[in-house]
Amino acid sequence: MFKTLAIGAAFALALAPAASFAAGGGEQHIEDIAFSFEGPFGKYDQNQLQRGLQIYTEVCSACHGLKQVPIRTLGDEGGLHLPEDQVRAYAAEYFEVFDPELDDYRPAKPSDHFPENTAAGAPDLSLMAKSRAGFHGPYGTGINQLLRGIGGPEYITSLLIGYTGEEKEEAGSILYENTAFPGGWISMAPPLFDEQVEFVDGHPNSMHHLAEDVSAFLMWTAEPKMMARKQAGLVGVLFLIILSVLLYLTNKQLWAPIKGKKSA
Repeated sequence: MFKTLAIGAAFALALAPAASFAAGGGEQHIEDIAFSFEGPFGKYDQNQLQRGLQIYTEVCSACHGLKQVPIRTLGDEGGLHLPEDQVRAYAAEYFEVFDPELDDYRPAKPSDHFPENTAAGAPDLSLMAKSRAGFHGPYGTGINQLLRGIGGPEYITSLLIGYTGEEKEEAGSILYENTAFPGGWISMAPPLFDEQVEFVDGHPNSMHHLAEDVSAFLMWTAEPKMMARKQAGLVGVLFLIILSVLLYLTNKQLWAPIKGKKSA
């Protein structure tokens, strides 16, 4: 029985890459990028997240929403950690939300969520970094995610910089060739280009830098409590190690008299 299950599992693993390749129409090129938040001890780069917020606001928010993200979380520790007055000013300046009590739109408040944007039919970006895995093996073990990260930010970065400049028309729509998108062609026009966004701190603003910064920000929108979760996990592991040592010493102490009698 066990042998049959093992053979079946091996056969499924062998077919999985081929099925993925056939479904996508071509092999995806996903760059492996060393983000600061990867690994068990990694953490978000606060400055990078703030740059990513600026890129999202000035570029991405025209078509994409972040409906799962409360605006107030921009001030949370472990993330962007913006001052409270800046969060209030940002919400009121850039967004309007519909208030059922007023039956009209009003400036957003920190207690509101980022507004949904469905005008262009583009997907919401709240969970994009978790729903789009960039790496696909080892299958089912989770080892790859532990060592190299979930791969979502890498996928987003690769997608944003993966345009080749080739276009084609299909069913009345313009498609753009992209080396990271499954199938090789995407309906979204290239959203980023060099020096599109200016940073007050003079940080490099090449297309590759912009793509990495906004990808890191989108990872934060999908995992805003990642730092707290890692800290809790580390404390849990240390507690289990200490408990294991104490149990070992206690067990040794309890059985020491009995073992002494047997040896005698």
